Amino acid sequence: MKAAVIKEFGQPLVIEEVADPIASDNGVVVKVEANGICRSDWHTWMGHTPNVTLPHVPGHELAGTVKSVGRDVKNWKIGDRVTVPFVVACGSCHQCHSGEHQVCNNQFLPGFNAWGSFAEEVAINYADVNLVALPEGMSYAAAASLGCRFTTAFRALVQQGKIAPGEWLAVHGCGGVGLSAIMIGVAAGANVIAVDIDDEKLAFAKQLGAVALINANQVKSVPGAIMGQSGGGAHVSLDALGSPITCRNSIRCLRTHGRHVQVGLMMDSTDAVPMDRVISKELTLLGSQGMAAYKYPELLQMVAQGTLEPEKLVQNTVNLEQGVDILQSFDQFPSLGVTVITEF
Repeated sequence: MKAAVIKEFGQPLVIEEVADPIASDNGVVVKVEANGICRSDWHTWMGHTPNVTLPHVPGHELAGTVKSVGRDVKNWKIGDRVTVPFVVACGSCHQCHSGEHQVCNNQFLPGFNAWGSFAEEVAINYADVNLVALPEGMSYAAAASLGCRFTTAFRALVQQGKIAPGEWLAVHGCGGVGLSAIMIGVAAGANVIAVDIDDEKLAFAKQLGAVALINANQVKSVPGAIMGQSGGGAHVSLDALGSPITCRNSIRCLRTHGRHVQVGLMMDSTDAVPMDRVISKELTLLGSQGMAAYKYPELLQMVAQGTLEPEKLVQNTVNLEQGVDILQSFDQFPSLGVTVITEF
């Protein structure tokens, strides 16, 4: 099969023919019809992700059709249209038995600790626990955006942050996760404040329903600006980028008893958390990583009803070669919304 391969961290990926994947007894092989390009893939390419062995194929936001099925798989057959969470859970550890698949003790992570979906095909283990059937009418490109950014934002706000109608939500960073969070926050009835340094991304955030826009480069204090817009601070604040600055701003913009949710990955978290503010305002700090497959129905029902429209975030579709170029330039924050590879 054709795949984009990391030979050396930080060096150009090589597109070449590699061996076809083989389904494990409890797994399947998926023919990749669409693959989102995510900042986490850039971190992997740069060598920031632990436990990656070279050569390596990145990619974890995928949708496609089942091509082959392992002998122990009961719920899936060749030709099924599917997507999958980026944390593939074993289904048998303590965390999985507790329903917390997204923090499985034995995580199988395509694109991270296994070869991923910057390829024509990808092997997925633990298929009966993790595969999600795509609703009729949902495009592969829209489905590919669900596996990481959209589901991550959904769980971060709905299940972790417990956002409620009428609350103020601050979203720091208007990339794929941030824009997903804005759409979800609006659907939940929150008043959303979007924060970024790019006016084009902020304009897109407004289209998605943000009631206030803050360019972090044009205000003296981001927390102060949010306090002013919200009449005392956000109830929930999400760091969708992942930097010491956005983390601090997210915590400092909260009102008393506010909830900070950290989604953006931070390579350098030194002095990121203002613990004095956490104590004095009795803040809640939450981490959030992905979403279990069995939690998808609530999200998919909102998509089916038109309450959420993830396809609006897909701003560009490209081929594998173009996708590699975009991945390698992700540190420049070049894209608006979500870019999806649909040609291999």
